[in-house]
Amino acid sequence: MALPIEFITRTRALLGDEYEKLETALLADVPVSIRINQSKGTKAPETTQVSWCDTGYYLPERLSFTFDPLFHAGAYYVQEASSMFLEQAIKHFVSEPVRCLDLCAAPGGKSTHLLSLLPEGSLLVSNEVIRSRSNILAENITKWGNPNNIVTNNDPEDIGRLTHLFDVIVTDVPCSGEGMFRKDTDSTGEWSVANVNLCASRQRRIIHDIWDALKPGGLLVYSTCTYNTEENEENIHYIIEELGAEALAIPVKDEWQITGSLRYDHPVYRFFPHKTKGEGFFLAALRKTPGEIKELRPAKKNKKEKGKAAPAIPSLVNDWIEEAVSFRFELFGDMIQAIPSPHYEAWQQIAGQLRIVTAGIRIGEIKGKDILPAHSLAVSTALNKKAFTSVEVSWEDAVKYLKKETLLLPEETKKGYVLVYYHGFQLGFVKHLGNRANNLYPQEWRIRTGYLPEQVRLFT
Repeated sequence: MALPIEFITRTRALLGDEYEKLETALLADVPVSIRINQSKGTKAPETTQVSWCDTGYYLPERLSFTFDPLFHAGAYYVQEASSMFLEQAIKHFVSEPVRCLDLCAAPGGKSTHLLSLLPEGSLLVSNEVIRSRSNILAENITKWGNPNNIVTNNDPEDIGRLTHLFDVIVTDVPCSGEGMFRKDTDSTGEWSVANVNLCASRQRRIIHDIWDALKPGGLLVYSTCTYNTEENEENIHYIIEELGAEALAIPVKDEWQITGSLRYDHPVYRFFPHKTKGEGFFLAALRKTPGEIKELRPAKKNKKEKGKAAPAIPSLVNDWIEEAVSFRFELFGDMIQAIPSPHYEAWQQIAGQLRIVTAGIRIGEIKGKDILPAHSLAVSTALNKKAFTSVEVSWEDAVKYLKKETLLLPEETKKGYVLVYYHGFQLGFVKHLGNRANNLYPQEWRIRTGYLPEQVRLFT
């Protein structure tokens, strides 16, 4: 990997004699780390834990994630270890239920982490501005299984109009990506000082755009995966000086080897790969100045066709999720959606102003007198597992299922909708017809590759 000359010069000026250690680390193998999904009962592996994350673990080698059914079932998420430091900010400053926005959320590492971290009763809104990436975000959040979420696809400026809606905003802003050089060697060719300055300016604009959406006294978590001060310390100083925010200190342990500020005297937290086992990462927590909370604008009301009453939602769906009374069921065309009742008002507010990709749990689709259960229901932690016949499958059949191929179920399997399990984790639904089973795995999520590694390494 050839590092850009200007990057070397600038970073050496920042680190002095320490730079050589950084460059050596950038040539070493990339560590592999995951977070387990405790809400689905995933057991911790017998490997080294990520020190600043209770559910984070390093793996001795990269697994065959594409061919691991537990990955597709949302039993764990593959995430870079340094970025799991978000946990320390949330645990230290968030102790009551909140409305939280993950602004630049795709592909979903921090969002799935937040769904595990936020106090019970919280709502997470995960946004991604690029349409294709918002679908990937929705997929990963759906697999994680927590229904207390809304995925949106909007510009930060649009979200900023939701005045004082959020108690917490997490902004992992788009950056020049210096901290990912080792992981994505092609990114070195895209790096330039001009791009660093462009990113720094765009990051400030993003913070300005969403600032009104944060409540007075609310928490802003700012992070990048880059080393330079323009996108890090200088932007934090700008937020403090221009927006009146207060930088907050996060308790850390000396053995974590986290580096402090390289410019100004604000509490910030930097991860260098020659000191911590992970990639480059920067994080700062800021408190918005307390003040009067403005009233939210009323949500736009959906127009109803004259003379037509909303169709009744079949009562059967109440049996499909646990504690159905804690959800509000909505019908969108023929699709039934379950919104957690405590978040219904916020959902209405957001739906009136933003593009929603998914929200709560997609329960199923009405097809004549039948209801086709949705995959979102199958992998949700709110699923009533007793409502469906279930069948445990082998790894070979699990991969067939994930490729959306036909499955042959045991003859004694009851006809109808059947929940497919692998190692006790829900993979999804099939419709068992007796002589065959229709595979209901989402077409757009299927494993497309025909390549199979000689040695398949799985999480167990």
